[in-house]
Amino acid sequence: MDTIRNFVQLTDRIGTSGQPSEAQFGQIAKAGYQVVINLAMPDHQDAVACEEQRVTMLGMGYIHIPVPFDAPEPAHIKRFCEVMQQHKHERIWVHCIMNYRVAAFMFHYLHKVVGLDEAAARSPMFATWQPDEVWSSLLKWSAKEMGL
Repeated sequence: MDTIRNFVQLTDRIGTSGQPSEAQFGQIAKAGYQVVINLAMPDHQDAVACEEQRVTMLGMGYIHIPVPFDAPEPAHIKRFCEVMQQHKHERIWVHCIMNYRVAAFMFHYLHKVVGLDEAAARSPMFATWQPDEVWSSLLKWSAKEMGL
């Protein structure tokens, strides 16, 4: 798993990363993950073609919530949190291209939905990623602003 771009085992049932390769989805399935949530845009140069088919052929569920890196919206986080809650008893793998979108979305989910304090809800990715103005603003959105 450590060869997957920016892999973080965030909780006992939630793994996060940047874009896995086609072969790495096999590793994710073998590790017992049941659902893959993809926050990356499908037209990114690092996106895996036919990702949904690859993931479902491996027996995992697949949900794609494409989030433009330069224009995330509260509705994206609301949808993400709804999906996370629907699958809260399963092992979930969440990825984007670099694990930055995921870190921000997981922060809101773990803090505002699950109820962890801010420090516990922060991914280790924040040690290396310095959010720009768009993402710094997003991290300050309230539960009400996101419809949670």
